[in-house]
Amino acid sequence: MDAPVSSEVKNILGLQLPTDPRWVDLAAISIADILTDHAYCEQKAATTCISLIQRYPEKTLMVKELAPIVTEEWGHFRLVLQELEKRGEQLGRQRKDEYVNHLLNFQKKGGHPEDRFLDQLLTMAMIEARSCERFKRLSEGLQDEYLRKFYRRFMESEAGHYKLFIELAEHYIDKEKVRKRWAEWLEAESVIMQQLTVRGDRIH
Repeated sequence: MDAPVSSEVKNILGLQLPTDPRWVDLAAISIADILTDHAYCEQKAATTCISLIQRYPEKTLMVKELAPIVTEEWGHFRLVLQELEKRGEQLGRQRKDEYVNHLLNFQKKGGHPEDRFLDQLLTMAMIEARSCERFKRLSEGLQDEYLRKFYRRFMESEAGHYKLFIELAEHYIDKEKVRKRWAEWLEAESVIMQQLTVRGDRIH
């Protein structure tokens, strides 16, 4: 039986389906894979923010807000690399991320440019929200106290990034339209989560 959705997760992130608690147990026995996956997630977050800046340079507020996020995400990438090195591990190869691919498939590809822009921002918000929820699981469920604190730090950062992408969407696009589309994203993401098999070697 799935764990109930905590009020904290629903109120802060809006996620409809929590990560199965057993995921933490699987993650604990393949922590090198978790760290490798985490490193690539931080790298992709930085490069996606750069892509958004390059694609929409006229959106001054977004450029201003995302510029420091690029630096922060790349700093996180370096922190995870340091953790791998400390443990005598190497950065593994990047693997296919089914979760993100499903999200990209849900994006609107045609139609009005505003709709495509909105979905790009909401895709990032969703990835940050799910990463935050998974980091919360790790920060509470791992036996290693150092790693619990390590992931608590990342959890707090991801929550802030999720909030920023929602705020940017509401700055450029009618708030009611954003909230309606975000509700659709939350429903779609819960279906994606149900479809994907629980795995212990991925952040999402």
